[in-house]
Amino acid sequence: MTTSGIEWTDVTWNPTAGCSILTEGCTNCYAMRMAARLEAMGVEKYAGLTRKTGGKHKWTGEIRLDQSSLHIPYSWKAPRMVFVNSMSDLFHEKLTISEISSVWKVMSDLPQHTFQVLTKRDERLRDVTKELPLLKNVWLGVSIESKTQLKRIENLRKANSFVRFISFEPLIESVGEPDLKGIDWAIVGGESGPNSRPMSKNWVEELYRASRKSDLAFHFKQWGGPQKKRNGRILHGRTYDEFPQAVV
Repeated sequence: MTTSGIEWTDVTWNPTAGCSILTEGCTNCYAMRMAARLEAMGVEKYAGLTRKTGGKHKWTGEIRLDQSSLHIPYSWKAPRMVFVNSMSDLFHEKLTISEISSVWKVMSDLPQHTFQVLTKRDERLRDVTKELPLLKNVWLGVSIESKTQLKRIENLRKANSFVRFISFEPLIESVGEPDLKGIDWAIVGGESGPNSRPMSKNWVEELYRASRKSDLAFHFKQWGGPQKKRNGRILHGRTYDEFPQAVV
């Protein structure tokens, strides 16, 4: 567990480790760099999950359930917003339904916490959640970085969830003003870190308008860039830190 600097959550919890590159949004994934750093520090959990190629650390495709991390949320007393798997993807095809279910049980046991699960595997999200209990404290979301990935919205609508959200991050091109009917929350942010791709204000404005048309919560995370703190997260002269009504 790590206290999070991510503006839309309180802590991160990583019951699984490892991933694989799937789409263009994965190119500069911070988790690949972090996993390599943690392995170099001797953290066994991340051993063998990345390899250096072309001067960059990339996922090997190995993914595993970390049994020692499953118990961590039971030690939290006060309610928290929990981002599940900032270093992995719970709906990765190499994780069995049994392994996903073991994570689901922890979330079911702790209704005082809100667990935010974000995936790029929208089809597996749709299919696997049909076999899992519907939990009010588990929010399910998909990442969308480009027009090519707008198809993920439809599978998110079909997922078994009380709260559905989309993270348009890293937003690397205009996705227009998509139909967000049935979605509860939109997070928008530019890419940050080394080799980050720039984000246009117009792309953000499009998603802001789409969010208002569908009357869903809008959260603007960051402009991004190599020095994201310098660029900040101000839009229209203010910050947008809206959350779905489920948290009220």
